[in-house]
Amino acid sequence: MKGIIGFFSDLQPYILMGFVIIIIILIITLLVVLKSINRLETRYRKLTRGINNENLEKIIMSYLDNIDKVKEDTEKIKNQQQEINNNLKQCIQKVSILRYKAFEDIGSDLSFSIVLLDNSNDGVVLTGIYGRSDSTVYAKPIDKGISRYDLSEEEEEVLYNAIKKQ
Repeated sequence: MKGIIGFFSDLQPYILMGFVIIIIILIITLLVVLKSINRLETRYRKLTRGINNENLEKIIMSYLDNIDKVKEDTEKIKNQQQEINNNLKQCIQKVSILRYKAFEDIGSDLSFSIVLLDNSNDGVVLTGIYGRSDSTVYAKPIDKGISRYDLSEEEEEVLYNAIKKQ
């Protein structure tokens, strides 16, 4: 027994150094674990902000319900946007105007032709002819960029200018 005690008393400084190294390693491990727990707690608080004493399952279900509602709202908005785009194609998108002298004896460019077309080149040509004694305004329908009625040079020019607009 004295041999064993003597053997350990000779190794006592080394054993003490070993324990000190193990304690230092344990302290470092403890600090790393505490830091990790702190980060985890911060994430948990961020996840559960605004919710009092509810379990995690309720919180996650609440978030999933919110996501489903946002998906529904997004789908509604998408459908409304598509409907607006379809309606917009039928609105006037191409306009062209030309002023000119219908008669040589009239001083100014008081006559005009206006073309109003939608995306499909459907619309109308409005023409106003100004004369000394009277003034006339008439309209000619346009279907797919073509009129059923004969067009004057000015009306053809203004129709061509409107069609080539994008």
